[in-house]
Amino acid sequence: MGSKTHIFFVKLVHHFLFDPETRLAICKDAKATSFPFPGVFLWENFISEEEEKTLISLMDQDAWNLSQSGRRKQDFGPKVNFKKRKVRVGSFSGLPALSQELVIRMQQEPNLAGFQPVEQCNLDYHPQRGSAIDPHLDDSWLWGERLVTINMLSNTTLTMSLDQGLPEMGLGEEVRVAVHLPRRSLVVLYGEARHMWKHAIHREDVQERRVCSTYRELSAEFLPGGQQAELGAQLLNIALSFQGAPI
Repeated sequence: MGSKTHIFFVKLVHHFLFDPETRLAICKDAKATSFPFPGVFLWENFISEEEEKTLISLMDQDAWNLSQSGRRKQDFGPKVNFKKRKVRVGSFSGLPALSQELVIRMQQEPNLAGFQPVEQCNLDYHPQRGSAIDPHLDDSWLWGERLVTINMLSNTTLTMSLDQGLPEMGLGEEVRVAVHLPRRSLVVLYGEARHMWKHAIHREDVQERRVCSTYRELSAEFLPGGQQAELGAQLLNIALSFQGAPI
């Protein structure tokens, strides 16, 4: 009998940690240089403990629908077919009433000046369901520049990844930047962190129940001057009535 040789290729990944103070991605084992990591804004204690309690109890009064990868979700937004690039009002009746105050608060932050969300998605993660979300880029045909998420019930880590690495820094393989999200914080992704780096929540980073609300704004195509400005105005009108029920 001839002996078989097995060759295993171990995928090399460079791990960094985002520092919100300096906005640098810092190498976990100090083997590589830190580098500026623009496009992430973190607002700690965006909501109070009391508000968190109220928000969760109101969300739990609505039905949660099973989603992919062990998540449950509630959607407040237009009916969208991303493949065909078609969007219509459908049964969209607006963002939920509980978000009105939060949106006003967001808009006080210079990074979120003029932020007008047209969609809200609540996601419920639980370790018993093995909840996670795979690395992905959010659509940019319908959704605009800023993605805003409020993280509730537990701390977690948002993993930013760049498959092709950063060859100009001598990092030819996948680069990952861990962004720690404290409970009750708000995080904004924009610029390179929004359009170039994928984001994910890995299974091992969901230790207990976690609920997040993600808010998205419209892209230029649906804003004044854009080809679909009229539809955009109609959707925003509905969204910002804050009378929504999950679709």
